[in-house]
Amino acid sequence: NHTTVVEFVLLGLANSRHLEITFFLFLGIAYVLILLGNISVISITLMNNFLQSPMYYFLRNFALLEITFTSTFLPSTLYSLLTERKTISLPGCFLQMLFFYCLGTCTLFHMAVMSLDRYVAICHPLHYTTIMSSRFCLQLILSCWALSFFLMFPPTIMTVQLPFCGPNVMNHFYCDASLLLQLSCTDTGFIEELMFIILIIILPGTLAVTAVSYGCIIVTVLHIPSSAGRRKAFSTCSAHLIVVTVFYSTCIYRYIRPAQRGGQDSDKILSLFFSVLTQTLNPYIYSLRNRQVKQALKERILKFS
Repeated sequence: NHTTVVEFVLLGLANSRHLEITFFLFLGIAYVLILLGNISVISITLMNNFLQSPMYYFLRNFALLEITFTSTFLPSTLYSLLTERKTISLPGCFLQMLFFYCLGTCTLFHMAVMSLDRYVAICHPLHYTTIMSSRFCLQLILSCWALSFFLMFPPTIMTVQLPFCGPNVMNHFYCDASLLLQLSCTDTGFIEELMFIILIIILPGTLAVTAVSYGCIIVTVLHIPSSAGRRKAFSTCSAHLIVVTVFYSTCIYRYIRPAQRGGQDSDKILSLFFSVLTQTLNPYIYSLRNRQVKQALKERILKFS
Protein backbone atom coordinates (compact mmCIF):
# COMPACT_ATOMS: atom_id res chain seq x y z
CA ASN A 1 0.00 0.00 0.00
CA HIS A 2 3.04 2.29 0.14
CA THR A 3 3.40 2.16 -3.64
CA THR A 4 2.45 5.43 -5.29
CA VAL A 5 3.83 4.68 -8.75
CA VAL A 6 1.18 3.19 -11.06
CA GLU A 7 3.28 3.02 -14.23
CA PHE A 8 6.86 3.35 -15.44
CA VAL A 9 8.22 5.53 -18.22
CA LEU A 10 10.66 3.85 -20.63
CA LEU A 11 12.69 6.49 -22.45
CA GLY A 12 13.37 4.04 -25.29
CA LEU A 13 16.16 4.01 -27.82
CA ALA A 14 16.11 7.57 -29.13
CA ASN A 15 15.05 11.09 -28.22
CA SER A 16 14.19 12.31 -31.72
CA ARG A 17 11.36 11.26 -34.04
CA HIS A 18 13.75 10.64 -36.94
CA LEU A 19 15.85 8.20 -34.91
CA GLU A 20 12.72 6.51 -33.54
CA ILE A 21 11.51 5.77 -37.08
CA THR A 22 14.97 4.45 -37.99
CA PHE A 23 15.01 2.14 -34.97
CA PHE A 24 11.44 1.06 -35.71
CA LEU A 25 12.40 -0.03 -39.24
CA PHE A 26 15.56 -1.76 -38.04
CA LEU A 27 13.87 -3.62 -35.18
CA GLY A 28 10.78 -4.39 -37.28
CA ILE A 29 12.89 -6.06 -39.97
CA ALA A 30 14.90 -7.90 -37.31
CA TYR A 31 11.74 -9.19 -35.62
CA VAL A 32 10.28 -10.40 -38.92
CA LEU A 33 13.56 -12.20 -39.71
CA ILE A 34 13.60 -13.77 -36.25
CA LEU A 35 10.03 -15.04 -36.64
CA LEU A 36 10.46 -16.27 -40.21
CA GLY A 37 13.83 -17.89 -39.56
CA ASN A 38 12.81 -19.72 -36.41
CA ILE A 39 9.38 -20.75 -37.70
CA SER A 40 11.13 -22.15 -40.79
CA VAL A 41 13.52 -24.15 -38.60
CA ILE A 42 10.66 -25.56 -36.51
CA SER A 43 8.56 -26.42 -39.58
CA ILE A 44 11.39 -28.02 -41.56
CA THR A 45 12.68 -30.15 -38.71
CA LEU A 46 9.16 -31.35 -37.89
CA MET A 47 8.15 -32.21 -41.47
CA ASN A 48 11.24 -34.17 -42.53
CA ASN A 49 11.89 -37.62 -41.12
CA PHE A 50 15.66 -37.41 -41.75
CA LEU A 51 15.88 -34.33 -39.50
CA GLN A 52 14.93 -36.13 -36.29
CA SER A 53 18.36 -36.55 -34.72
CA PRO A 54 19.09 -34.98 -31.29
CA MET A 55 20.82 -32.01 -32.93
CA TYR A 56 17.63 -30.97 -34.74
CA TYR A 57 15.57 -31.65 -31.62
CA PHE A 58 17.73 -29.09 -29.77
CA LEU A 59 17.61 -26.64 -32.69
CA ARG A 60 13.82 -26.87 -32.81
CA ASN A 61 13.52 -26.09 -29.10
CA PHE A 62 16.11 -23.33 -29.41
CA ALA A 63 14.06 -21.74 -32.21
CA LEU A 64 10.93 -21.84 -30.04
CA LEU A 65 12.88 -20.29 -27.17
CA GLU A 66 14.14 -17.45 -29.38
CA ILE A 67 10.63 -16.62 -30.56
CA THR A 68 9.29 -16.44 -27.01
CA PHE A 69 12.31 -14.51 -25.71
CA THR A 70 12.20 -11.73 -28.31
CA SER A 71 8.40 -11.55 -28.08
CA THR A 72 8.64 -10.51 -24.43
CA PHE A 73 9.92 -7.05 -25.33
CA LEU A 74 10.17 -6.42 -29.09
CA PRO A 75 6.43 -5.97 -29.84
CA SER A 76 6.05 -3.43 -27.02
CA THR A 77 9.27 -1.68 -28.10
CA LEU A 78 8.03 -1.43 -31.68
CA TYR A 79 4.67 -0.11 -30.48
CA SER A 80 6.41 2.50 -28.35
CA LEU A 81 8.62 3.64 -31.25
CA LEU A 82 5.66 3.90 -33.61
CA THR A 83 3.19 5.64 -31.29
CA GLU A 84 5.64 7.50 -29.02
CA ARG A 85 3.85 5.95 -26.03
CA LYS A 86 6.56 5.57 -23.40
CA THR A 87 4.62 4.23 -20.41
CA ILE A 88 4.16 0.66 -19.20
CA SER A 89 1.96 -0.49 -16.30
CA LEU A 90 3.47 -2.01 -13.15
CA PRO A 91 2.07 -5.53 -13.83
CA GLY A 92 3.19 -5.33 -17.46
CA CYS A 93 6.67 -4.22 -16.44
CA PHE A 94 7.05 -6.96 -13.84
CA LEU A 95 5.81 -9.68 -16.22
CA GLN A 96 8.14 -8.47 -18.94
CA MET A 97 11.09 -8.51 -16.54
CA LEU A 98 10.23 -12.00 -15.26
CA PHE A 99 9.99 -13.59 -18.71
CA PHE A 100 12.93 -11.64 -20.11
CA TYR A 101 15.33 -12.88 -17.44
CA CYS A 102 13.95 -16.41 -17.22
CA LEU A 103 13.94 -16.94 -20.98
CA GLY A 104 17.30 -15.20 -21.38
CA THR A 105 18.80 -17.52 -18.78
CA CYS A 106 17.24 -20.50 -20.53
CA THR A 107 18.93 -19.34 -23.75
CA LEU A 108 22.32 -19.50 -22.03
CA PHE A 109 21.67 -23.02 -20.75
CA HIS A 110 20.39 -24.10 -24.15
CA MET A 111 23.48 -22.83 -25.96
CA ALA A 112 25.64 -24.80 -23.53
CA VAL A 113 23.54 -27.94 -24.13
CA MET A 114 23.83 -27.56 -27.92
CA SER A 115 27.61 -27.18 -27.69
CA LEU A 116 27.72 -30.31 -25.54
CA ASP A 117 25.64 -32.15 -28.14
CA ARG A 118 28.07 -31.13 -30.91
CA TYR A 119 31.00 -32.24 -28.74
CA VAL A 120 29.53 -35.73 -28.32
CA ALA A 121 28.64 -35.96 -32.03
CA ILE A 122 32.10 -34.95 -33.28
CA CYS A 123 34.41 -36.28 -30.57
CA HIS A 124 32.49 -39.48 -29.73
CA PRO A 125 30.48 -40.30 -32.88
CA LEU A 126 30.23 -44.05 -32.20
CA HIS A 127 28.53 -43.45 -28.84
CA TYR A 128 26.42 -40.48 -29.96
CA THR A 129 23.07 -42.25 -30.36
CA THR A 130 23.60 -44.12 -27.09
CA ILE A 131 24.52 -41.06 -25.04
CA MET A 132 22.07 -38.61 -26.61
CA SER A 133 18.99 -40.77 -26.33
CA SER A 134 15.54 -39.22 -26.75
CA ARG A 135 14.89 -39.53 -23.03
CA PHE A 136 18.18 -37.85 -22.12
CA CYS A 137 17.55 -35.02 -24.62
CA LEU A 138 14.12 -34.40 -23.12
CA GLN A 139 15.65 -34.33 -19.64
CA LEU A 140 18.23 -31.77 -20.78
CA ILE A 141 15.57 -29.51 -22.30
CA LEU A 142 13.32 -29.69 -19.25
CA SER A 143 16.30 -29.06 -16.99
CA CYS A 144 17.17 -25.89 -18.92
CA TRP A 145 13.66 -24.51 -18.49
CA ALA A 146 13.26 -25.61 -14.86
CA LEU A 147 16.68 -24.39 -13.73
CA SER A 148 16.19 -21.01 -15.43
CA PHE A 149 12.91 -20.31 -13.62
CA PHE A 150 14.26 -21.75 -10.36
CA LEU A 151 17.23 -19.36 -10.39
CA MET A 152 15.56 -16.19 -11.69
CA PHE A 153 12.10 -16.44 -10.14
CA PRO A 154 13.04 -15.61 -6.48
CA PRO A 155 14.95 -12.33 -7.10
CA THR A 156 12.31 -11.25 -9.61
CA ILE A 157 9.46 -11.84 -7.15
CA MET A 158 11.43 -10.00 -4.45
CA THR A 159 11.81 -7.06 -6.84
CA VAL A 160 8.08 -7.06 -7.59
CA GLN A 161 7.28 -6.73 -3.88
CA LEU A 162 9.43 -3.61 -3.44
CA PRO A 163 7.72 -0.24 -2.84
CA PHE A 164 8.09 2.33 -5.63
CA CYS A 165 7.41 5.89 -4.56
CA GLY A 166 8.90 7.76 -7.54
CA PRO A 167 10.65 8.73 -9.73
CA ASN A 168 9.40 6.24 -12.31
CA VAL A 169 11.63 6.90 -15.36
CA MET A 170 13.97 4.24 -16.80
CA ASN A 171 16.52 5.00 -19.49
CA HIS A 172 15.92 1.75 -21.36
CA PHE A 173 13.61 0.11 -23.90
CA TYR A 174 12.47 -2.75 -21.63
CA CYS A 175 12.02 -3.20 -17.88
CA ASP A 176 15.53 -3.84 -16.62
CA ALA A 177 16.00 -5.28 -13.13
CA SER A 178 19.00 -3.13 -12.21
CA LEU A 179 17.09 0.04 -13.14
CA LEU A 180 14.00 -1.06 -11.24
CA LEU A 181 16.08 -1.60 -8.11
CA GLN A 182 17.42 1.95 -8.43
CA LEU A 183 13.86 3.31 -8.51
CA SER A 184 12.74 1.57 -5.33
CA CYS A 185 12.40 3.71 -2.21
CA THR A 186 13.83 1.06 0.13
CA ASP A 187 17.11 -0.77 0.62
CA THR A 188 17.75 -3.23 -2.25
CA GLY A 189 21.25 -4.35 -1.29
CA PHE A 190 20.29 -7.96 -0.58
CA ILE A 191 18.46 -8.39 -3.92
CA GLU A 192 21.35 -6.81 -5.84
CA GLU A 193 23.85 -9.17 -4.19
CA LEU A 194 21.59 -12.19 -4.82
CA MET A 195 21.17 -11.34 -8.51
CA PHE A 196 24.90 -10.71 -8.87
CA ILE A 197 25.72 -14.13 -7.36
CA ILE A 198 23.18 -15.86 -9.61
CA LEU A 199 24.58 -14.14 -12.71
CA ILE A 200 28.14 -15.00 -11.65
CA ILE A 201 27.08 -18.67 -11.53
CA ILE A 202 25.08 -18.67 -14.78
CA LEU A 203 27.19 -16.62 -17.20
CA PRO A 204 30.73 -17.94 -16.51
CA GLY A 205 29.34 -21.43 -15.82
CA THR A 206 27.53 -21.86 -19.13
CA LEU A 207 30.38 -20.09 -20.95
CA ALA A 208 32.88 -22.60 -19.51
CA VAL A 209 30.80 -25.56 -20.77
CA THR A 210 30.47 -23.97 -24.22
CA ALA A 211 34.16 -23.00 -24.45
CA VAL A 212 35.43 -26.44 -23.34
CA SER A 213 33.08 -28.20 -25.75
CA TYR A 214 34.18 -26.12 -28.74
CA GLY A 215 37.81 -26.39 -27.66
CA CYS A 216 37.59 -30.20 -27.77
CA ILE A 217 35.78 -29.98 -31.11
CA ILE A 218 38.56 -27.83 -32.60
CA VAL A 219 41.22 -30.27 -31.36
CA THR A 220 39.33 -33.15 -32.96
CA VAL A 221 38.85 -31.22 -36.22
CA LEU A 222 42.59 -30.59 -36.45
CA HIS A 223 43.09 -34.35 -36.75
CA ILE A 224 40.77 -34.64 -39.77
CA PRO A 225 42.99 -35.81 -42.67
CA SER A 226 40.95 -34.05 -45.37
CA SER A 227 41.69 -30.33 -45.77
CA ALA A 228 38.21 -29.80 -47.22
CA GLY A 229 36.69 -31.48 -44.16
CA ARG A 230 38.74 -29.27 -41.84
CA ARG A 231 37.72 -26.11 -43.69
CA LYS A 232 34.04 -27.08 -43.54
CA ALA A 233 34.22 -27.91 -39.83
CA PHE A 234 36.14 -24.72 -39.02
CA SER A 235 33.64 -22.67 -41.01
CA THR A 236 30.79 -24.04 -38.91
CA CYS A 237 32.65 -23.71 -35.59
CA SER A 238 33.87 -20.17 -36.34
CA ALA A 239 30.32 -19.01 -37.10
CA HIS A 240 29.06 -20.53 -33.86
CA LEU A 241 31.92 -19.01 -31.88
CA ILE A 242 31.28 -15.53 -33.30
CA VAL A 243 27.66 -15.63 -32.11
CA VAL A 244 28.67 -17.06 -28.73
CA THR A 245 31.40 -14.42 -28.28
CA VAL A 246 29.08 -11.51 -29.10
CA PHE A 247 26.30 -12.88 -26.88
CA TYR A 248 28.43 -13.61 -23.83
CA SER A 249 30.72 -10.58 -24.03
CA THR A 250 27.81 -8.14 -24.14
CA CYS A 251 25.87 -10.00 -21.42
CA ILE A 252 28.87 -10.17 -19.09
CA TYR A 253 29.84 -6.54 -19.59
CA ARG A 254 26.24 -5.42 -19.16
CA TYR A 255 25.35 -7.38 -16.03
CA ILE A 256 28.44 -8.38 -14.07
CA ARG A 257 30.93 -5.60 -14.69
CA PRO A 258 32.26 -3.88 -11.52
CA ALA A 259 30.12 -0.72 -11.87
CA GLN A 260 26.79 -2.36 -12.54
CA ARG A 261 24.51 0.61 -11.98
CA GLY A 262 22.58 0.87 -15.23
CA GLY A 263 20.89 3.72 -17.03
CA GLN A 264 23.60 4.60 -19.56
CA ASP A 265 22.95 4.88 -23.29
CA SER A 266 25.70 2.30 -23.83
CA ASP A 267 23.65 -0.22 -21.83
CA LYS A 268 20.87 0.02 -24.39
CA ILE A 269 23.30 -0.62 -27.26
CA LEU A 270 24.76 -3.63 -25.45
CA SER A 271 21.25 -4.94 -24.82
CA LEU A 272 20.45 -4.64 -28.53
CA PHE A 273 23.45 -6.81 -29.35
CA PHE A 274 22.56 -9.79 -27.15
CA SER A 275 18.76 -9.50 -27.33
CA VAL A 276 18.21 -8.64 -31.01
CA LEU A 277 21.34 -8.97 -33.16
CA THR A 278 22.35 -12.47 -32.05
CA GLN A 279 18.73 -13.64 -32.12
CA THR A 280 18.49 -12.49 -35.75
CA LEU A 281 21.67 -14.34 -36.72
CA ASN A 282 21.03 -17.57 -34.78
CA PRO A 283 18.55 -19.26 -37.18
CA TYR A 284 20.99 -18.79 -40.06
CA ILE A 285 24.16 -19.60 -38.12
CA TYR A 286 22.88 -22.68 -36.29
CA SER A 287 20.33 -24.09 -38.74
CA LEU A 288 19.86 -22.62 -42.20
CA ARG A 289 23.57 -23.01 -43.10
CA ASN A 290 23.25 -26.73 -42.45
CA ARG A 291 23.38 -28.81 -45.67
CA GLN A 292 20.51 -31.11 -44.68
CA VAL A 293 18.32 -28.22 -43.58
CA LYS A 294 18.98 -26.34 -46.84
CA GLN A 295 18.16 -29.48 -48.83
CA ALA A 296 14.90 -29.98 -46.91
CA LEU A 297 14.00 -26.30 -47.36
CA LYS A 298 14.57 -26.48 -51.11
CA GLU A 299 12.43 -29.61 -51.36
CA ARG A 300 9.58 -27.96 -49.44
CA ILE A 301 9.76 -24.81 -51.57
CA LEU A 302 9.71 -26.84 -54.80
CA LYS A 303 6.85 -28.99 -53.53
CA PHE A 304 4.86 -25.93 -52.47
CA SER A 305 5.48 -24.07 -55.73
